[in-house]
Amino acid sequence: MATNVHLTAELERFARRCVKSGRYNNVSEVVRAALRLLEETRSAAKLLRECWMKLRLKRTATVVYTIDEVAREMDAIIAKSR
Repeated sequence: MATNVHLTAELERFARRCVKSGRYNNVSEVVRAALRLLEETRSAAKLLRECWMKLRLKRTATVVYTIDEVAREMDAIIAKSR
């Protein structure tokens, strides 16, 4: 599948520096890596939003949670989703 991508001059320079560093063979690999990272970031953000909503639903007006309790609960929810 061939897709043309137009980059700003700044992004083009960055992509070429990435290739020049030897980590990537060409600009297409740089773009693919960036898209994978975007996908992972969006997936992580979605999971975080879902965790937050589950915590909010469990909350009651008379209960106060510490940040450590929230972090443990979110870790447990994330672990179950894997």
